[in-house]
Amino acid sequence: MGLLKIRTYPDPVLRERAEPIHRIDGFIKKLAKDMAETMYAAPGIGLAANQVGVPKRLIVLDLREREGQGGLVVLLNPEIIKASGSLRHEEGCLSIPGFYAKVNRYSDVVVKGQNLEGEDIEINATGLLAVVLQHEIDHLEGRLFIDRLGPVGKELFRRKWRKLRETEDAVQ
Repeated sequence: MGLLKIRTYPDPVLRERAEPIHRIDGFIKKLAKDMAETMYAAPGIGLAANQVGVPKRLIVLDLREREGQGGLVVLLNPEIIKASGSLRHEEGCLSIPGFYAKVNRYSDVVVKGQNLEGEDIEINATGLLAVVLQHEIDHLEGRLFIDRLGPVGKELFRRKWRKLRETEDAVQ
């Protein structure tokens, strides 16, 4: 049990495409448990293995605090098999602390993957759950939510990021 270091932009591991998980062993089970503990401590509502420096196709999420329902979801090798509708939702990311922006996403998705017992599961998601699943699966593809911003949003991010870096440099 332990908190893992959340990698932050521009760490190269965030741009890596995660490898599929073919065998669920003690390492994967411990990784999932530590990721959940790290997500709760952050605090966040989702975390992908890339974000803790392990490019494996594993995500954890829990919307209980935001939605008043659900609980911990651990998903291995998740993939979107169906998507429809659209919504614009404000997103943030534990790997890009302090920056939030509205992102266009599908409003409804069906995601398939496996649980920690290796059983196939399918999640029919709408609203915030659909957004979080898409956000975390993007991480597994080496994509960040800032990549989905338009030109104005990307420029706002660059300016804010530059200002954050200057502030950090001044403190050191």
